[in-house]
Amino acid sequence: MNRRSFLAAALASTASTLSFFPALASSPSTRQIPSSGVAIPAVGLGTWITFNVGNDPVLLDRSTDVMRAFVGEGGGMIDSSPMYGSAQETLGHGLAELQNPETIFAADKVWTSSPAKGPAQLADARRKWGVDRFDLVQVHNLVAVDAHLENLFTRKADGDIGYVGITTSHGRRHGEMEELMQRYPLDFVQLTYNVADREAEDRLLPLAQERGIGVIVNRPFRRGELTRKTRNAPLPGFAADLGAESWAELMLMFILSHPAVTVAIPATTNPDHVRQNKRAARSQMPDAAQRVAIRDAVASL
Repeated sequence: MNRRSFLAAALASTASTLSFFPALASSPSTRQIPSSGVAIPAVGLGTWITFNVGNDPVLLDRSTDVMRAFVGEGGGMIDSSPMYGSAQETLGHGLAELQNPETIFAADKVWTSSPAKGPAQLADARRKWGVDRFDLVQVHNLVAVDAHLENLFTRKADGDIGYVGITTSHGRRHGEMEELMQRYPLDFVQLTYNVADREAEDRLLPLAQERGIGVIVNRPFRRGELTRKTRNAPLPGFAADLGAESWAELMLMFILSHPAVTVAIPATTNPDHVRQNKRAARSQMPDAAQRVAIRDAVASL
């Protein structure tokens, strides 16, 4: 397939996207995927570090309890990667224990410098998850990104996967991501955005809105740094106006209130934190002034 044919197929597949995720009614706790209009819960679940538990039966049960709470709160996107140790196997264990709930939006990644190995890596990921296909496949940290995207758009056109995306984290490689967003009809980009890391506001978030690309936010709490920072601090008075009961809710509300953001994927080992995170999406979203107040309140601690 030459480049012109490839891009034509990619555009055609984007226009006719069919999600494998069940149709949901639009609600305050959901967001629409821009390329398809499909509603998806605004708070998903990350698995980096937290689900890398090996064969430890206690930790596997704990991860399953997290997934059970997530499904009980409406489910949505669970995101993983072959880079995350045993996380994919942990997900497979949990999904089997929960009898493969239909409310999971399965998102994984290709992460190999050899494009030829990408299909086998995806097949291995499907086996570990115990799923027939993924709702979303992303090129992890832009590794061999052009070649992987060519394969993924072809597979999307064939109906093997639902959506195609790219990822970066820690605020890195934003210039390259911006260029790829301009060149390809991507369904999703995944990037770091939180009250302390706001570089994405300058170009990537506005460009995602302009191009109709969904945004997945990773590291919403800076791998726990922001929740530790706020742990013993009293909530600001305006939190009650928003219905927020914790700093974590406030910080997630800051993220979710940006109009470009589709899903945030906090990771946790605590089922109660899952419920708390999901609550944030059902709360009143802060306005522009309240967003500034949340940002400044965290910065002042």
